[in-house]
Amino acid sequence: MNKIVLLLILATLMSCGSSKSKRVVTTKSESEVISQITNKPARRGPARKTTTTTSRNTETGHNTEDNQNIEVIPISSPLIANIINTAKSYEGVRYKYGGTTKKGMDCSGLIFTAFQSEDISLPRSSSAMATHGDWIDVKEVKEGDLLFFATKRNSRTINHVGLVTSSRLGRVEFIHASTSKGVMTSLLSERYWYFAFVQARRIL
Repeated sequence: MNKIVLLLILATLMSCGSSKSKRVVTTKSESEVISQITNKPARRGPARKTTTTTSRNTETGHNTEDNQNIEVIPISSPLIANIINTAKSYEGVRYKYGGTTKKGMDCSGLIFTAFQSEDISLPRSSSAMATHGDWIDVKEVKEGDLLFFATKRNSRTINHVGLVTSSRLGRVEFIHASTSKGVMTSLLSERYWYFAFVQARRIL
């Protein structure tokens, strides 16, 4: 009899616990999103130092604080730093097909001009640029690498290029000339660029 009473009490406690449980909603981290591009599981590494960074939302124009466990990888050489700084000097310039100046800039023109500032010659079109340098895994990209995209519907033909300006654990930022907003910085993990991404290449 005592056993039956004990079982009834345990059953009651278990049912209460389940009724009080809350639904947990999870979202994918940027490292998981980038990992999906190559259909490989996200890497798990040691704990990173927690820092607070402030970034500018390219859609709303507002600053947002981003608390993440990230490791900032320093730019590997002054040469690459100069190329990135040259590209950033055009930020906000309107898009112009064939443009290579502050009066107007297109995507390959931005990359061509940035590398040319350091006497490094690249082809003028994004599709031709995609044949230079070495192919690299997207999870291995670092500052100065090039990202190539196919933005036309139902096509994997490369027609857009960007320059990596920041590479952290699971977070890649790149500068490029958008047809709608001109020269700007975007995240590779943004839905649009995630689906348009084709390959990454290292020139230096």
